[in-house]
Amino acid sequence: MLFDDLFKTGREFLGCRYPVMCGAMSWVSDHKLVSAVGEAGAFGLLAGGNMPIEMLRDEILETRKRTVKPFGVNLITIAPNYQSQLDMVCEMDCPVVVFAGSFPREKEIIKAKNSGAKVVCFAPTEALAHKLVAWGTDALILEGSEAGGHIGPVALTVLLQQLLFKIEDVPIFVAGGIATGKMMAHLMLMGAVGIQMGTLFVMSEECTAHDKFKETFKKSKARDATATPQFDSRLPVIPVRSLKNSGTERFRKLQLKLLEKLDRGEIDRMGAQHEVERFWMGALRSAVVDGDVEQGSLMAGQSVGLVNEIKPLNTIIKDLVNEAEQTLVSIKDRLCR
Repeated sequence: MLFDDLFKTGREFLGCRYPVMCGAMSWVSDHKLVSAVGEAGAFGLLAGGNMPIEMLRDEILETRKRTVKPFGVNLITIAPNYQSQLDMVCEMDCPVVVFAGSFPREKEIIKAKNSGAKVVCFAPTEALAHKLVAWGTDALILEGSEAGGHIGPVALTVLLQQLLFKIEDVPIFVAGGIATGKMMAHLMLMGAVGIQMGTLFVMSEECTAHDKFKETFKKSKARDATATPQFDSRLPVIPVRSLKNSGTERFRKLQLKLLEKLDRGEIDRMGAQHEVERFWMGALRSAVVDGDVEQGSLMAGQSVGLVNEIKPLNTIIKDLVNEAEQTLVSIKDRLCR
């Protein structure tokens, strides 16, 4: 297969057949989806979110019961339970730890690495990427603002030029707006060792998200997935990309309410940020678990406009890889004319 050489670095890093990561989605990336992703040959990430440590421990154990394939755990560094989650994950010898939400402290990277885990961090800027590499991260994820959930400020096409083409110290995975094998092939030819996707995996039969959640995805277009605004630098919320609904308006009102509390000294900045994270955890659960697609949070990347069918995970992965292979053959033929 033409992809063998391109696959090698990402495959060896993740320990799976295909260097395709299923991004961690709170209330979506549970033990059922993550184990199924592993069995299909890709690499799943359990979403720590703001999950109590007992629940996250159970998710890790349940995943291990369902598959012997490797998987990782994604931790949100601004979540209230973050430190407790990190302690527990290190104790459980998880092979890969992904830090998300914001960048981790150097001592937290060292702590995860000392537990035997490979560490992966998101890098939204060149300066931060170099800092994370110096602190010991084993790999980076470049996630464009086209992605769903918590996002950075820069589009993937720019990040590729700023970081992928410049940094050679560690392997780099890319994410944001990816839903086809053709795109995967071109990104790996550019130098990426693998990709991360989320929205596409929501549309798998194995994903336990509510049917109404998936149906909303099927009907949506790329422009329907919009990013939340930041009203004031005193409340530096990380933008979230989701499908616009009544829940989006609720979040706007929450920000204004928290800013009023900050003005009155009723809450500090960290407390306000924690309130924001609690909102998203609850709103996302309402949509994913309960099927409240009006008031809940419909986190989705702009690639939602590229997916309109629910398929088995094995089919999704095979279609992705086959299309990538065909794309490489086509490119080779064009170059050799």
